Amino acid sequence: MALCCSLSNEVPEHPVVSPVSGSVFERRLIEKYIADNGVDPTNGKEITIDQLIEIKTPPIVKPKVPSATSIPAVLKSLQDEWDAVMLNSFTLRQQLQTARQELSHALYQHDAACRVIARLHKEVSTAREALATLKPHTGYAAVTAPSVATSAEVGGVAAQPIEAAGLTPEIISQLQDKATVLTQERKRRGKTMPEGLATAEAIKGYKILASHPALHSASMPGILTMDVHAADTSHILTGGNDRCATVFNKDTEQVVAVLKGHTKKVTKVLYHPEEEVAITASPDATIRVWNITSSSQSAIIRAHDGPVTGLSLHATGEYVLSTSLDQHWAFSDIRVGRLLTKVADTDGNPLTTAQFHPDGLIFGTGTQDSQIKIWDLKEQSNVANFPGHSGPIVALSFSENGYYLATAAEDSCVKLWDLRKLKNFKTIQLDEGYEVKDLCFDQSGTYLAVAGTDVRVYLCKQWETLKTFNDHTALAMGVRFGNHAQSLASVSMDRTLKIYGIE
Repeated sequence: MALCCSLSNEVPEHPVVSPVSGSVFERRLIEKYIADNGVDPTNGKEITIDQLIEIKTPPIVKPKVPSATSIPAVLKSLQDEWDAVMLNSFTLRQQLQTARQELSHALYQHDAACRVIARLHKEVSTAREALATLKPHTGYAAVTAPSVATSAEVGGVAAQPIEAAGLTPEIISQLQDKATVLTQERKRRGKTMPEGLATAEAIKGYKILASHPALHSASMPGILTMDVHAADTSHILTGGNDRCATVFNKDTEQVVAVLKGHTKKVTKVLYHPEEEVAITASPDATIRVWNITSSSQSAIIRAHDGPVTGLSLHATGEYVLSTSLDQHWAFSDIRVGRLLTKVADTDGNPLTTAQFHPDGLIFGTGTQDSQIKIWDLKEQSNVANFPGHSGPIVALSFSENGYYLATAAEDSCVKLWDLRKLKNFKTIQLDEGYEVKDLCFDQSGTYLAVAGTDVRVYLCKQWETLKTFNDHTALAMGVRFGNHAQSLASVSMDRTLKIYGIE
């Protein structure tokens, strides 16, 4: 039997009974009446709120409004409930996918940490054995934070920091053997043009084949650097403002891996020519070596005290050259993340870029005071200087024939140098205000690509402009040729990777 409020004549939600009159009331109504009048509304006798007695009743189910009992209303109610269930299911699937990705990333990090710990255990054991026998051991040297090296005034040879492991006779022999092999191969290749090399007419007909704008975060736009896998030029490595490096397959148009770890933007990247290994550098003063298959770090090289500005892989695939604004260049082992040698610039200038000669025994560096310097790796000495630019040097590129060096600075020109005669034999004067950001010879040394305000391809020897691309909406920051110059890839501050070739 349902109760009924004596005031509202409706079923009360919170019923109470008056001990004065025995009537049932809705609590909020009787409390308001007593507060105003101080008497029971049924018989007029005095009563207080404290005297009211609460009645325990089961919850009241109010009947639906008549409009909710029609068939369309019932169908709408069922549809709303179905939509709510589906939305909840979709949210749960999203949360599951996020959890899986986080778990996968955690497992990769755990695996990388285990490898680092195992390597450190091995190095500690070897160091202890060497200490116990009082014999120097050059295979495993402790890696400590490098200090600023000072340059010697005599002969232009810079002093080597004592923290570095040093270039052992075994390493020097390995570098020399590789250079001998590469020199012989280059002389043999230089007699004939490579089969399948794109002709000048073909490059003039290049069109944009694809544009990929989603490789890096849109919240921090800008792709700053790139490299292409030498054996499989469909794989492209890019570095961006979003502190990540991305490996992209242009044939499948799929992202292969995203490499996260730097605390600042990624300004230099290298793709190992024979392995699924990437090397990245950043203003966070670290060089990181990555296993692309597992998207994990295999080594962190802390060779510099300032932003890393240049990166070049030695032809052996075992060592990396780096330059920094700390006025030093460094030579490091990428397999164990060990600094081998670190040398200060002879004039004490911040270094802006670096590039190995194809043979690997010499390399070039650029400085903020417009100097291009050639160094002998084995002797760690400055053997030649190329003045002539104005403004910081921004890019270097050695031709595959080993004779030419292309350089660019903030002076809107590209200079070509003959390494045999140590002189500038050609200057390509660009438009006033033209900004050059990258230079690249193709694998045969037949073509030179320039990236900056636009992307241009020149025919070497004649230095004729074959093609100019104006498809980027911002500065082009990097450019690389595909296999036999059959394609060309460029990246830009507009966050896009563009692929050019024959349609």
